[in-house]
Amino acid sequence: MESTQKINAESIISNFMEYVLENEKAPKTVYAFAKKYNFEESEFYDYFSSFTHLEKEIFKAFLDNTLALLNQNEDYLQFPAKEKLISFYYTFFELLTANRSYVVFMLKDYKGKLETLGMLTELRKSFKAYIKTLEIETIDLKQEKIKEFQEKGMEEAAWIQFMLTIKFWLEDTSKGFEKTDIFIEKSIQASFDIMDTKVLNSILDFGKFIFNEKIKRER
Repeated sequence: MESTQKINAESIISNFMEYVLENEKAPKTVYAFAKKYNFEESEFYDYFSSFTHLEKEIFKAFLDNTLALLNQNEDYLQFPAKEKLISFYYTFFELLTANRSYVVFMLKDYKGKLETLGMLTELRKSFKAYIKTLEIETIDLKQEKIKEFQEKGMEEAAWIQFMLTIKFWLEDTSKGFEKTDIFIEKSIQASFDIMDTKVLNSILDFGKFIFNEKIKRER
């Protein structure tokens, strides 16, 4: 069988999403899928090991494409962390909305447990790696191990917030998903307010003062 189209990862993803939406299920075999779209079965394995692997890569591709778009914008590259994250969210959900039928179909049965869904494991890795690049300012605790734990905790908290936003978007019935835009802005603002290092350092400093004064009086 000779290929009648140029096959690459993007075309396989596009064909797979089309198949799922038209048939409301994944293909039964890679052979049948390849035959339908006129390419060799072996060509599929040049890019993906299985349909499960492909499904994971599709959600990761949404993030990869988001970052590719953002990094073309010179203004974005100069943004502070909060504005970068808001821009990321808006762009990511624009891409998700452009593919809403597929995303809703794939996630409709898992809305209550997205955080641990295997289909999103590659997205999770890439998202947490992205959060790390933002170098969000944290409290300087002068302890390397504590700082590392703090950074990992922040990445995990950001992932949970990201999943909560996807859940909100899945259930959003507002025109143009405008309520999701509001959710994004308010949730990220709240997160950065909570992490405001000036406020937290002030609270810690006050706490140290109270603790030291208490120790002095007990002596």
